[in-house]
Amino acid sequence: MAKTSMIQREIKREKIIKKFSAKRTMLKEILTKHASSEKEREEAMKKLHQLPRNASPTRLRNRCKLTGRSHGYYRKFGLCRNKLREAMMRGDVPGLVKASW
Repeated sequence: MAKTSMIQREIKREKIIKKFSAKRTMLKEILTKHASSEKEREEAMKKLHQLPRNASPTRLRNRCKLTGRSHGYYRKFGLCRNKLREAMMRGDVPGLVKASW
């Protein structure tokens, strides 16, 4: 189980990302437009750099929904390998069965 502080930190990052997403996309559009002038691009870059670091979506880490574990994470299920195996053994995940050959 991950420390609760790590889980809370990820939740805080998600909130910050949602808060600044509109402003961030607007600034990114100005930077990618060919019609914008050099001065507009500089101002947009300056404003983008003034946003908090945690406003960037790349700062998020995929974590298990049950334990908060970051390694061995399966995106399709949102669980780490340990909890996915337990859920599979209980029959909670349709279509997955324990391998036997």
